Amino acid sequence: MIGTIIASVIIFGLLIFVHELGHFLVAKWAKIRVLEFALGFGKELLTWEKGETRYSLRLFPLGGFCRMLGEDPEDLPQEGNFQEKPLLNRFAVIAAGSVMNFLLAVVLFSLLFFLIVGVPGTDSTRVGAVLPQSRAFEAGIRENDLILAIDGVKMNNWNSVVSKINSSPGKELTIHIERNQQDIFISVVPEEKDGRGLIGITPVYEKYNFFSSIVLGVDYFFFWIKLIFVGLYQMITGIIPPDVTGPVGIVGVIGEVMQEGISNLFSLTAVISINLGIINLLPIPALDGSRLVFLLLEGIRGKPIDPKKEGFIHFIGFTFLILLMIFIAFQDITRLIY
Repeated sequence: MIGTIIASVIIFGLLIFVHELGHFLVAKWAKIRVLEFALGFGKELLTWEKGETRYSLRLFPLGGFCRMLGEDPEDLPQEGNFQEKPLLNRFAVIAAGSVMNFLLAVVLFSLLFFLIVGVPGTDSTRVGAVLPQSRAFEAGIRENDLILAIDGVKMNNWNSVVSKINSSPGKELTIHIERNQQDIFISVVPEEKDGRGLIGITPVYEKYNFFSSIVLGVDYFFFWIKLIFVGLYQMITGIIPPDVTGPVGIVGVIGEVMQEGISNLFSLTAVISINLGIINLLPIPALDGSRLVFLLLEGIRGKPIDPKKEGFIHFIGFTFLILLMIFIAFQDITRLIY
């Protein structure tokens, strides 16, 4: 349980930090004065100042903010005011949070393929893994054994090994292997499954190269983008029932995924990052998406919306989101208990 909580705090912290860092970096690029950069909500645990910005780490790691000069209508006009910057600059600052979440997902997927997940090697006949209680395991074949021949026929690559075993269901095979520079002959009868012979061995996995990993990372990003939008459409149209999970439910999911290995935890973090980016772009008051809508309206009208009216709308939206989060948290806790 402690491990799950620590992992959840790290994951939430990473996602929030990256999101707010997007706002921060683009604000700095646009020469907008950042008054405070905070991770978390509630009581301040750690604070320090550097330059014109105050940094803080807070008690509850469920959010954060990047407060810029000019976001408060009461701020006096001065150099670095958000409201006085060109429309496109302000648009870029607001959109940058979600863009950074999307980039983080691509990076995580790419690292997953580059460091953890590999592609089955077909040039070698070396055994990468032997499934427990399989025919190969019971016969004595072990990980890292090099298959030289089967029934006297030389094996040149992994495809030739698979082809020979698949074509021999129920037939005893003599496998010539090399282990620790010694020749060993092992007899095994492939198990029949769907008309093919199987003995329970897998090849050595080779790591993807750097550029292939990036391409796969981008592919997986767009795959999940499509999947998430399809899911949203199906929930809105009633094809599937709504199933919304909040931070409490996500902690439970993280705990389950941790037991499945680091690769699944990488994938889950990337998927949550994509979801966070998309949700923040929805035109719901208090979220980045609604602020982008107000900027679009400003561009169409040629003048900004009254700051007090916009602030009131965001306040109503923020109140609604807080109540929704409490409701979802109650549902998540109920699921965990019952």
